[in-house]
Amino acid sequence: MEVKDFDYQLPERLIAQEPSSRRDQSRLLVLNKSGGIREHAKFFQLGDFLRTGDRLVLNDSRVIPARLYGEKVSSGIDIEVLLLNEIKPDRWEVLVKPGRRVKQETKIVFSGDRQDSEQNSEQDNEGEIIAQCLDYTDFGGRILEFNPPGRLKERLETLGEMPLPPYITEYTGDPERYQTVYASREGSAAAPTAGLHFTDELLDELKESGIDLSFITLHVGLGTFRPVRTAEVEEHEMHAEYFEVSQETAREINRTRESGGRIIAVGTTVTRTLEGASSSIIQGEGRQGWTDIFIYPGYNFQMIDGLLTNFHLPKSTLLMLVSALAGRENIMQAYQEAIRREYRFYSFGDAMLII
Repeated sequence: MEVKDFDYQLPERLIAQEPSSRRDQSRLLVLNKSGGIREHAKFFQLGDFLRTGDRLVLNDSRVIPARLYGEKVSSGIDIEVLLLNEIKPDRWEVLVKPGRRVKQETKIVFSGDRQDSEQNSEQDNEGEIIAQCLDYTDFGGRILEFNPPGRLKERLETLGEMPLPPYITEYTGDPERYQTVYASREGSAAAPTAGLHFTDELLDELKESGIDLSFITLHVGLGTFRPVRTAEVEEHEMHAEYFEVSQETAREINRTRESGGRIIAVGTTVTRTLEGASSSIIQGEGRQGWTDIFIYPGYNFQMIDGLLTNFHLPKSTLLMLVSALAGRENIMQAYQEAIRREYRFYSFGDAMLII
């Protein structure tokens, strides 16, 4: 299967640079898995397309201020660091720019809060954080160890910046709009964007109408947004991301399935978590660990019946995943219709419900 089969042309003006004025005012394209657009709606109408007894499963991961700016100790050259996964306390998988400047044993100093750098430059180095490069990763990143122990987490909120995707170049609004309203477990380098459309009020309305809610955690890292650089889909290797499914959530999912309700994943991260942990969930057991599951057309879904998602980048693993659920031609036709009707695309864009 060729990656080029998942390509499409998107006018730049349709890349959303900011969220809608109200989360649940985004547009919603409802697509039948078996083929064809069912309806064009607004997100707050989501409940109209769900049934009593259905269960939405949401990812409660919270984006951390994962972009840091430091200097190479030996030369003073500026280094940008993107935190991906904390593999043990104070030791992180990261991406660095410029990568050629960071070799094994390179030290990077982070000396002050970004918004107060001038004041901090006049103080002593008591608050400095030093990161040392321990190794390379197989995806071109680095393993950094931060010292003193525990200080990075203590200061991350003021030292780091929210890592908005590179295609969002104009947004200067509230960083909380790049968090879901139910985000509670810190650890993601990017938002699980399908959930950005929910408000607390909409979630309450759904529950009152008989729609059940469950939560999993998958900390979004390189596996979700790493571009596909191979010509053949099957040759791409996913990067592992950490997830947790509680025993309570596993049992709730099984009860829904047994009673005839549908499992609707809110986002591709939830889909990958549930499918990757399906053997445990079916047994009513919780599970935690790392998943590198890669879902593309031909995959046989075990857990989900529907998917709520945003519109994804061309040739991305996310576009391949939704194509696995609804068929490549069905998805590509829906995308062309969304472009024709000027839906807003990507992280701050509109939503699609596949049922």
